[in-house]
Amino acid sequence: MKYTGRALGADTELSLEDEGIRLGSRFLDFADVKSLRPVNHRVLIDTLQGEQIEVSMLGFSFDGFWEELTENYGKRSLEALFVEEEQLMLCEGEYEVPGETGRGDIALYPDAVCILPPGSRAVRIPLCFTEKLEEDGYKLTLFLRSGAKYTVGKMGYDTKPFFERAAKCADTVKKQRQKALSPLPVKEPFTEKGLFRTKEPEQYWNAAFGNGVCALEFLTDEDAATYIYRFTEPKELFLMKLEEATEAMGVHREIIYLPEEKIAEKPLYRMAVDRSEAVRFLRTRSAGRLIHNQSHAQRLAELING
Repeated sequence: MKYTGRALGADTELSLEDEGIRLGSRFLDFADVKSLRPVNHRVLIDTLQGEQIEVSMLGFSFDGFWEELTENYGKRSLEALFVEEEQLMLCEGEYEVPGETGRGDIALYPDAVCILPPGSRAVRIPLCFTEKLEEDGYKLTLFLRSGAKYTVGKMGYDTKPFFERAAKCADTVKKQRQKALSPLPVKEPFTEKGLFRTKEPEQYWNAAFGNGVCALEFLTDEDAATYIYRFTEPKELFLMKLEEATEAMGVHREIIYLPEEKIAEKPLYRMAVDRSEAVRFLRTRSAGRLIHNQSHAQRLAELING
């Protein structure tokens, strides 16, 4: 929808689009937005590059502009989190993520809880990796096996139903994931296996480990390489992060190996990397690829056994 207001020092036409906001002749991609704030009938947009853009003089259109802006930004964040499941509940409530507390949209999906603040700290919490969900009054804390914890709550009359459905979803998705993972084979020299998303149980991965090295093989139709990672942390920690990163990326597997310049060319992928700590972790350990050719088996054995 189009609005008229003042931005970038001039009266101008404003247009809210799926991927960003058009301020006159300038297009600001949501991938470059750090936070959105309403202040005295003005909207302050802070960018990741350190710029602050003020939108004012919206008149009676202010409420509609703010509502549409935050809705579009939230939808784009969900795209960047690769959320594809059907939404079960959408509530407004309080949240606490590592390093930040605030109020925003809290969404429940069959496999995840998503926290969608008006800023770049959106997070998808995979229910398959939760160790427990703890209810305390008007708050629900999700404890992950990694040690991270996230708290949501104070959602009015939706609070109790949200908690109950989240607990049920967590139990269901864990059982589904285990059922889908159990029959999948592990082909030598690989010793570990994992899923991407439970929604696609026929697509999975195998991993082989050597001394500080991991070879990751995608068991899908389109892949023609083995991805190599080097790490110094304990193998158990690396494997846990590997499982979290592959679950986070779902079918968008190129996000873990594309070079930085290619990620920079794809605004949605920039948002995705920014919002997933596990994906960033795996990308920093990347050490190249082994192309599937006649020498692949020998080179892989040398890498693992060397």
